Amino acid sequence: MLTTVVFDADETLLDLRPAVTGGLVAVLDEMRRLAPAAAAKVSLAELESDWGAVFGELKAAPVAEIRRAALARSLARAGLDDHLDDAAALFFARRFALTRPFSDVPPALAALRGRYTLGFATNGNSRTERCGLAGEFAFEVYAHENGLPKKPAPEFFAAVVAAAGVPAEQIVYVGDSWEHDVVAPQRAGLRSVWLNRQGLPRPVGCTPDAEVSSLAELSIALADLHVGVGGLRVGAGGVGTDEAGASGVGVGAGVGDVRSVGVGGVGVGGVGVGLGGVGVGGAGVGGAAVELGG
Repeated sequence: MLTTVVFDADETLLDLRPAVTGGLVAVLDEMRRLAPAAAAKVSLAELESDWGAVFGELKAAPVAEIRRAALARSLARAGLDDHLDDAAALFFARRFALTRPFSDVPPALAALRGRYTLGFATNGNSRTERCGLAGEFAFEVYAHENGLPKKPAPEFFAAVVAAAGVPAEQIVYVGDSWEHDVVAPQRAGLRSVWLNRQGLPRPVGCTPDAEVSSLAELSIALADLHVGVGGLRVGAGGVGTDEAGASGVGVGAGVGDVRSVGVGGVGVGGVGVGLGGVGVGGAGVGGAAVELGG
């Protein structure tokens, strides 16, 4: 029985890439104002690449720390090393002003809320109240609050289970990253739904409990999990399972005994703000994911 649906934030609920790009454009414009000659040689692509350049050594760090390191690298390209604080403030103001949910998010949450307890759990700094999602969730979990490590650490998902207040097997985690949102929650005993907006090939070695290409398909996928259809792919062409190789699997009607759950154990505090550049994000298929940081 599933009682609780928990969502990743960036690139799952939130369309982060345009917001990050907008923040970097604002920083680049300011660099060109402060140092016209030096910054004229700096491109947006270089600012975007600076996130990936520092991510490897800092991937376990708060997003704030990673982004500041990326911005420091960007500013150094134009000899503007002393302007890091101002650049970070400018980036974040623009990034959060532009961050909004994907269009399929509000109707999906509305459709699920009457049947499941909804949670929000993220490695990043996309706090619900700053991204158009305030009041949408029964509980919120943020990495680096109270020393909580980031996904894929099992401690992160233990915090999710504690916040939900139900056994792990009653929780399904929904996200776009193969490593963080499919493999890691399953190892921690949760169910997983892979949100594959980009239509990427499914890696071998792990089978999500369901795969959807849009959150508009999530309600159907969750209903089928109640009747034991595993490895489900839901899309415009119908519903199918990998194991059976079948298509047109009937959607289970019974959602089961869903109960509301109180929030326990995880406080919602101030995660340090950090900037993420446009990097190799998304599902992270075929190798270590480089998060799209915000």
